[in-house]
Amino acid sequence: MREIDPARTAVVGVHWQHEVVSPDGLFGPFFAEQVARHRVASYAAEVARAVRASGGLVVYTRVAHRPGYPDLIPNTPSFAMIPERQAFLEGAPKSRIIDEVAPEAGDVVITHVRLTGFFGTELDLVLRRRQVETILFTGVATNLSVAGTAFEAVNHGYRPVIVSDACTAATDEAHRASLETWGQLGEVVTTAEVVERLSR
Repeated sequence: MREIDPARTAVVGVHWQHEVVSPDGLFGPFFAEQVARHRVASYAAEVARAVRASGGLVVYTRVAHRPGYPDLIPNTPSFAMIPERQAFLEGAPKSRIIDEVAPEAGDVVITHVRLTGFFGTELDLVLRRRQVETILFTGVATNLSVAGTAFEAVNHGYRPVIVSDACTAATDEAHRASLETWGQLGEVVTTAEVVERLSR
């Protein structure tokens, strides 16, 4: 991993919500087993602690909709499931971020209604306000919202880095393939490498 400036580093935790990573969440049947088996949330929490301790910024992106879903366009099968199951409603318990990676004082939570974290949100403004250069990504799913938000970060001029053991997908194969694709463009690192760099 290349050197990083801790003060200009942020970690973006993507979709650490019960609806996504808990067994009884809407998308839990796809991801919960992978999250638990690979201890992904514990690695994500470790990255967040290291970033906070070194003076960086911790950000979470989450999906939440207004009652009645006036902000939802059901143009994919996954999006169509959301109103059918009354999922991802603002204020609902399953829309909360899980306790293992829960935001702390000083962290920023970005709420969005599409697939990725930059689209239609203030995420870019928040990062630029803190003069962030490097963004570390953790979360679910590696091949969907994590990679999608990382690709957006490239277009916004940031240095995006995916933390491989702090992300997962529905299958190990999908996770590995996404990391291999991302590695052709950006950096892929482990939690241990991040912690080591930030603790220097």
